[in-house]
Amino acid sequence: MRSPVDGRGPAGESARVTGRRGVPLVSGPAGSAVPDAVAAARQPRTTDAQWDTLMARLDRHFGRLERLLEQVYGSGDATTRELALLAGQLATSWQERPADLHALDAAREADPAWFTSQQMLGGVLYVDRYAGDLAGVRSRIPYFEELGLTYLHLMPLFEAPPENSDGGYAVSSYRSVDPSLGTMAELADLASELRRHGIALVVDFIFNHTSDEHVWARAARAGDPEHEAFYWIFPDRTMPDAYERTVREIFPDDHPGSFVPVPTPDGLGERWVWATFHSFQWDLNYANPAVFRAMAAEMLFLANQGVDILRMDAVAFIWKQLGTSCESLPQAHLLLQAFNAVCRIAAPAVLFKSEAIVHPDEVIEYISVDECQLSYDPLKMALIWSGLATRDGRLLQQAIDRRHALPPGTSWVSYVRSHDDIGWTFADEDAAELGIDAAAHRRFLNQFFVDRFPGSFARGVPFQDNPRTGDCRIAGTTASLAGLEARDAGAVDRILLAHAIVLSTGGLPLLYLGDEVGQLNDYAALDEPGHGEDSRWVNRPRYPAARYAERDDPSTDAGRIYARLRHLIDVRRRTPELAGNALITFDTHNPHLVAYQRPGLGTLVLVVANLADDPQHVDATTFSGLPPSADDLIAGGVVHLRDGLTVPAHGVVWLRVVRGGTHE
Repeated sequence: MRSPVDGRGPAGESARVTGRRGVPLVSGPAGSAVPDAVAAARQPRTTDAQWDTLMARLDRHFGRLERLLEQVYGSGDATTRELALLAGQLATSWQERPADLHALDAAREADPAWFTSQQMLGGVLYVDRYAGDLAGVRSRIPYFEELGLTYLHLMPLFEAPPENSDGGYAVSSYRSVDPSLGTMAELADLASELRRHGIALVVDFIFNHTSDEHVWARAARAGDPEHEAFYWIFPDRTMPDAYERTVREIFPDDHPGSFVPVPTPDGLGERWVWATFHSFQWDLNYANPAVFRAMAAEMLFLANQGVDILRMDAVAFIWKQLGTSCESLPQAHLLLQAFNAVCRIAAPAVLFKSEAIVHPDEVIEYISVDECQLSYDPLKMALIWSGLATRDGRLLQQAIDRRHALPPGTSWVSYVRSHDDIGWTFADEDAAELGIDAAAHRRFLNQFFVDRFPGSFARGVPFQDNPRTGDCRIAGTTASLAGLEARDAGAVDRILLAHAIVLSTGGLPLLYLGDEVGQLNDYAALDEPGHGEDSRWVNRPRYPAARYAERDDPSTDAGRIYARLRHLIDVRRRTPELAGNALITFDTHNPHLVAYQRPGLGTLVLVVANLADDPQHVDATTFSGLPPSADDLIAGGVVHLRDGLTVPAHGVVWLRVVRGGTHE
């Protein structure tokens, strides 16, 4: 794990910014510019006590921010000017932060591990598809409480191009909500209401790119030099060709390479702009420090609306360097740490969640208290589905053993599926150790999950399908991928098994709302304007009202899934061993089983999950290191381990044992 930059000088002291009443003192290399800018930003209504609190935060964190940005941009007059402007910006934003959020800042600083509790449960939804608008989301708070949510991720809801906006990931304004969903004032009110009900609000911070309709992009298109420098714009193909020798295509169906043509300001020719994803998503040029400062302002604006967690989108792509893959470069980490330092000063209650769909060794590099405190766990998600298809748990068991541990003060966000697609992100070298040909295995999984393999129960849809190579990614709801759409007899058990693993491996479990009642693929979504070229819309269904109406009816699939999942959630909330990330794998000597232990104070919870289509038995000798009996947390009663253990097909057990103890 990379050591974070801590911003401390030779004597271990952070660079000092101002005195108790705003009197400039000695600072770092930026000289007096930073303290002068901070002092100039003080507002008449700010009391001495409030100002002292800000000064303490600056004294504690600004030195780290300064050092990080100097590592990225070098020292000199230009960096000094940007630091001074940034410092004044931070002071202004902190003073504009509402009083209740200042109180939240203090509470979370006193309890920095608040998000690692086993009582945390996340939900994610598209506002329009699930609730119509922000008022509709607010009306569903009673249901969120019924389910037990403490974390709600609203998918991109900012102003974006009509019809195709990559699901809202092409942002035209970070300060305006899509008018069809509501207003920014309504979002701030919703954040407050959620917080009163113990639910943290999560939104996306799409900071690698903007839409080509953003005011910055419009100015760049018109030839404004200041905003042309916000993007990677070249007059001909010379530099794009040079970069594209080493970068990969992300959306080849949309455009080849990483650059797209745009007209010159006079309309007589064309230029080339970097667009990693869709042609209407222009990558920001973080080699320009003004871009960092501008995006820090957008981030703090959202923080001051009451956003608790920012999903940092496409973190691997934010820094470009000729001759490299332009992914996961050191400067990307430095910039993320710098954004983190910005929040520690001006909005310390806010956490970051990284979205890094890269090699497993790179995913973990984004996770630290000084970078992203939370991270998606795409490896576990992919290998749960791999195990369900193969009935073989070895890749998943290996990943949990080898790639689960995290630094203190951080957490995985574990999920069965997301709004996006499933990519098979496991490491080839891990597969090779188990005698698995990684390329052949990915081809099999792609065929299996789109029902191109004999006997498949899955009804997924290919995304970015390449028939020539067999490469694609998989879209589909949990229920359709697990066999409910195909009316497979094991579907409900598979759905619960997948969620039971996510709920018990540690971290913060995340449900795509609607999956808890078994929603199926929505093929009609592809006929909606702007969706036809993106098959992922099948797994973004509209609110499944009929299934929610059946959630209390045990004779329905929705009722069976909901009742059993709610039971698992309730058991988890009562099981402190399932908090945090601490995990020890357990070898059952059976490739169909995945097993691990969650240690507690004098106890441990043993989880055994069966990926096979038939019951699997674990011999008593396997449990010889454990007490002779255990409490069955899911089914109730006592399990006598000296008799061995039989786990039903697609079943899971959570067993609590008292270390050194026994049951009568």
